[in-house]
Amino acid sequence: MTQSTRVPDERMARKAGIAAFVGTTIEWYDFYIYGTASALVFGPLFFSNAEPAVATLLSFATFAVGFLTRPLGGVLFGHLGDRIGRKRSLILTLLLMGITTVGVGLLPTYAAIGAAAPVLLIILRLLQGLAVGGEWGGAVLIATEHTRADRGFLFGAFAQQGSPAGRILATLSFLAVTGLLPDDALLEWAWRVPFLASAALVVVGLVIRLSLEESPAMKELHERNEVVRVPAIELFRSNSRELALGVFGILCVFVVVYARDTFALSWATTHLGFGKDSFLTIILIASVVQFFVQPFGAVLATRWNPRTLVTVLLGLEVPALALMFVLMGTGNWTLAMIGAVMATIPDVMFYAVMAGMLAQAFPARVRYTGISVTYGLSGALCGTTPMILQWLLDTSGSIAVPVAFGVVTTVISLVCSRALLGRGAADAKTADAASVTAAR
Repeated sequence: MTQSTRVPDERMARKAGIAAFVGTTIEWYDFYIYGTASALVFGPLFFSNAEPAVATLLSFATFAVGFLTRPLGGVLFGHLGDRIGRKRSLILTLLLMGITTVGVGLLPTYAAIGAAAPVLLIILRLLQGLAVGGEWGGAVLIATEHTRADRGFLFGAFAQQGSPAGRILATLSFLAVTGLLPDDALLEWAWRVPFLASAALVVVGLVIRLSLEESPAMKELHERNEVVRVPAIELFRSNSRELALGVFGILCVFVVVYARDTFALSWATTHLGFGKDSFLTIILIASVVQFFVQPFGAVLATRWNPRTLVTVLLGLEVPALALMFVLMGTGNWTLAMIGAVMATIPDVMFYAVMAGMLAQAFPARVRYTGISVTYGLSGALCGTTPMILQWLLDTSGSIAVPVAFGVVTTVISLVCSRALLGRGAADAKTADAASVTAAR
């Protein structure tokens, strides 16, 4: 990873790591509560004029559109992050996510305003995707660029921990309202509570982010007058191969999590006889396991060859993903929980490695744009995962077809991530040096 030549301030590095964790926790909480709501309540609330099966598909479609604007968010906030600074861009993404999430919690339903309700829901979901498209890359950079190059994988994992933490909070929030209240109350008003609670979390995140310093790498770019005028153009001109490998190299992280937390949640509660709170508990347990196991991926990446580690992890994920659905299909809660945990472990350890893998793939001058657009494009490709899996299940009548879809995407991730890691940090350094003239 091309890094600042300044001696890192260890106190600020730790503070940046904590800020990355807290910020991404809030962002992912906001994003995941939408996924949970789309599986449990958005169908009858916003598509009550459709048949239940169609309403579920339409609900998943609104979930998917949030991924379509992720690449745009990567370009927009990547542009700001590579030109005016990582810190300012991250403050904007947090504000946008908070406002849109609270907005969802205040929306009138189809029964109140008719077709305008799902239209407004889609607009807010698109804005959520825009915010997430710029959040993740900036959070990774604010952590990795404040520390030494040899600790990039470890500090990148701070941002990654926000995903399981956000999912835990999101799942707990819905467990509280589904477990303590009857279904009528859930559909009438209680579903709004997790969305409205986001306002308090955003305030905490803003206080922490405002206290951060800009990253040393960004400061040096300004001091040397090496800021790229249009980072997105420079990215596609000089780093298109890294971009393509990154997009397909991380497909599986989206497919696995949304297959488990969104598609399987709907499948289990509508076809397998699981209660909502029962299956949400499975997701919660898997998320807690992720929180504690995930960092070991980053630790191992600093001790092993990252390509070897990725091969092992994704090689294990192929049978684990298939086994998860087999065990869920038994209808036994314990077996379903074991299956979810087994599929979670290799996937999340790869997720921990992913941040450092992408950060080292791009030169500092287009790094925010590079990793944000990579993440956004991959998310856009996989955001339709619950809808695709539901369609495959409905048309084939067999869970084996959705499972095959997940296995294929995992194999694609394995091949492409190995190729990206094979280029190594040296390529990013070379790209940094070679593009200096073009930017002036």
